[in-house]
Amino acid sequence: HVQLVESGGGSVQAGGSLRLSCTASGVTSEHICWGWFRQAPGKKREGVAGLYGPGTGTYYADSVKGRFTISLDNAKNTLYLQMNELKPDDTAMYYCAADPRGGGYWYAAGRYTYWGHGTQVTVS
Repeated sequence: HVQLVESGGGSVQAGGSLRLSCTASGVTSEHICWGWFRQAPGKKREGVAGLYGPGTGTYYADSVKGRFTISLDNAKNTLYLQMNELKPDDTAMYYCAADPRGGGYWYAAGRYTYWGHGTQVTVS
């Protein structure tokens, strides 16, 4: 049984930082595509950052490039999203996602098998 649990969201002033965590259980494959997504009220869910497993490259939406960093601690089964220089436009519910099949496009929400329940980020 695969479970993803996000934490680390909260309210912060513009220019501040937050680090989101996504702890995974039941995920055994090493060839996993991981992603962070966000969804603001009235907007579509959008890919923020992705990676294809330990030692692979990282990928970002243009809107967060240079400000957000995705990373994976395989020993802790935890995915992170370090968010710096936060802006009000970053306000959204943030979700982590995993696809054990690997490959594909990290930003394609429809390809992910497993999702967390989300953590709210509010920037004022």
